[in-house]
Amino acid sequence: MTTQGRPPGRRPVKKEGGRGKYTPRRKVCSFCVDKVAAVDYKDMGRLRRYISDRGKMEPRRKTGTCAHHQRSLTTAIKRARHLALLPYTTEHIRESGLRLRD
Repeated sequence: MTTQGRPPGRRPVKKEGGRGKYTPRRKVCSFCVDKVAAVDYKDMGRLRRYISDRGKMEPRRKTGTCAHHQRSLTTAIKRARHLALLPYTTEHIRESGLRLRD
């Protein structure tokens, strides 16, 4: 046995990318692909994709949006929340919060 703990003549298995089992794909901004000029706060279907199940806005590194569209997306989500088109929190969080206080 060698000092590295494997029998002689055996080489370590290298994984692709050196980080894990798979190589992550580069994320592409869906607003750029669809050629959206401005993000609309009234487009609930599109805005809900960028909010987590806990009600938080998803970061750029997770969604793949470019910096320009991420800034306008953040503003649109805040406007929709202010007009009560989107909730600040999810319903199950509100219910569990009420149960904890009683």
